[in-house]
Amino acid sequence: MGRRGATGLAGILLVDKPAGLTSHDVVARIRRLTGEGRVGHAGTLDPMATGLLVVLVGPYTRLEPYMSKADKAYDATIAFGSATDTEDAEGAVVASAEVPDGVLDPAFAERVLAGFLGPQKQRPPAYSAIKVNGTVAHRAARSGSPLELAERDISVFEARLLGVDATLHTWSASFRVSKGTYIRSLARDLGEAVGVPSHLSGLRRTASGPLLVEDAHRLDELTDVEGAFTEPVAALDLPVIQVEEAMIANGSPLDIALSEGLAVDTDVAVVCNGVLRAIYRVTSNRLIPRVVLPSAEIS
Repeated sequence: MGRRGATGLAGILLVDKPAGLTSHDVVARIRRLTGEGRVGHAGTLDPMATGLLVVLVGPYTRLEPYMSKADKAYDATIAFGSATDTEDAEGAVVASAEVPDGVLDPAFAERVLAGFLGPQKQRPPAYSAIKVNGTVAHRAARSGSPLELAERDISVFEARLLGVDATLHTWSASFRVSKGTYIRSLARDLGEAVGVPSHLSGLRRTASGPLLVEDAHRLDELTDVEGAFTEPVAALDLPVIQVEEAMIANGSPLDIALSEGLAVDTDVAVVCNGVLRAIYRVTSNRLIPRVVLPSAEIS
């Protein structure tokens, strides 16, 4: 008997998420469009945010850990003069202050942004999906008992000023950051760095690893989901090895010689006859399976 809600569809779908929808709303819409029960995504976008949402369909939902860890790129607008409890424009104002003219000087803004480059600790927002002992942070915050969230290690690889709007008291900037970085919290910390309350007033994800929003599909124009799938091997952005189908039957380990000198703990995409079939990991003496995609489901 087949898996309930299994259609045989398997793929990676790039969606340009509109404002006002949660990432879960997008997933639910793809489920309705396809009839496929196994649909997920690789990296949440807040309802306010727009841009690239990587949606995984069918057995490709098992690729989520490998897709989610990709660096992300964003275009963001940081508003100075007020801070909110959610650190974005959807929250209640909790602090406000006049914005000195110097904060809106582009040269000053560029210097401050440059100071945020590199590895650092980040305090996540109280209104987030982080769980502590089974309690979700945003639910605790809404109940009036916000959780104490541990700082996390992040990296900011790029922080480039796109423009300053002196009338709206905003900076527009592009960021490329590591997995788990909250742009809302970067906006908060930029305000703290210049001594003025601030919040994130706009956000658009422009890239996830090698995947670009320019290649994404508008949700309201999406009818043929299968025809819109992107090429999975390129999307994974992993080293590739090509083997015969029989070599990975039943998740058999592979000879270390196939790894061509790749470092231990490197993940590789395994391709059979031009089709992504598995992800293996390099160990000291062989390659072991992490995900094997059943060939019947992806034919």
